[in-house]
Amino acid sequence: MAGARRIGFVGLGAMGSGMAATLVRVGLEVRGHDVSPAAVEALVRAGGAAGQSPAEVARDADLLAIVVATAEQADAVLFGERGAVAVLPAGATVALHSTVAPSYAVALGQRLAATGHLLLDAPISGGAARAAAGTLTVMASGPAAAFEAAGPALEAMAERVYRLGEAPGAGSTVKMVNQLLAGVHIAAAAEAIALGTRAGANPRVLYEVISNSAGNSWMFTNRVPHMLEGDQTPRSAVEIFVKDLGIVLEAGKGLRFPLPIAAAAHQQFLAAAAAGFGRSDDSAVVKVYERLSGIDVAAAAKAPGPEARA
Repeated sequence: MAGARRIGFVGLGAMGSGMAATLVRVGLEVRGHDVSPAAVEALVRAGGAAGQSPAEVARDADLLAIVVATAEQADAVLFGERGAVAVLPAGATVALHSTVAPSYAVALGQRLAATGHLLLDAPISGGAARAAAGTLTVMASGPAAAFEAAGPALEAMAERVYRLGEAPGAGSTVKMVNQLLAGVHIAAAAEAIALGTRAGANPRVLYEVISNSAGNSWMFTNRVPHMLEGDQTPRSAVEIFVKDLGIVLEAGKGLRFPLPIAAAAHQQFLAAAAAGFGRSDDSAVVKVYERLSGIDVAAAAKAPGPEARA
C-alpha cells in the first residue's frame, strides 16, 4: 500500500489534538473521535471530520492512529463495543502512539495479524507544543508495509522518526527507557527546587542559574516554570507517570533488573496522586515536598530577591 491518505484518529487530548490538526494542515483526510465532544469540535474547526465512535472513524481508513493514555483504553478502542477492528479495512495499519508495556505491543501485533491488520508500535515524545508544530520524536517498530502506510502521517507529525526494527515491542521498549529518565528528571527537579526554596534561595533565581549550569536537564527547563508559577494545568498529568514508571518497574521485575532510582521517583508521583494531584500537571509532584517542609515554591518565586547576573 502506498502511504495512507485517509486517517482515522482516536484520542484528541493534549498530544493527539495537535497531531491530528497537523495531519489536516498537510492535506491528509482525517476523521477523529474522542470522549470529549469539545476536542472533536476543535478538529472539525481545523478542517477534519468528526466520528461518533472508534468504529466510525476506522470504517474507511487506510491508517488508524491511536493516542490514548493506557493499554486498556487502546484495547477498548480496537476491540470494545463499537471498536475499530471489526470494521477496519483488511490490510490497514494501526499506529499505536500511546505509551504501553512492550509486552502489550508484542501481543497486540499478534492479535492484529490474526485479524488481517498491521501494527506500527510508534510511541511519541516531545510534548503538546511539538505535537502542534509537527516536530515530535517517534520511536517506531513494525513491518515495512506498516511504515509505508504511516509514512505521510509520520513525515507530517515528526521531526525525527527512529526505525527500530520490524517487530512490535521495540518502539515501546525505547519509550519505556525514555519515560524512566523523564519521570526521574521531573521528580529530581521538584526535589532540587524545593530544597533550594527551603534553604532560603529564591527559586526563580535558582531556576535561572541551574538552567545554565551542569545540573540542568530538559525536564528541569520545561517543568520548573510550572512550579514557579503554581500552574497545574495538565500538559502531562501526575497519573501518567504513575502509569509509565509502573510500566518501567514491572519490566524490571520481569527481567530481574533492579531499578531503585525509578522506584523512588514512582513513589513521589504516587504520593502526589494520593494527595489529590493525580490529574494535575506532572510538575505538581513538587507539592509533596511543599507539604512535607511547609514551603510554597510559587509564593517564594514571587518574593523580591537578587537578580541572577552572568
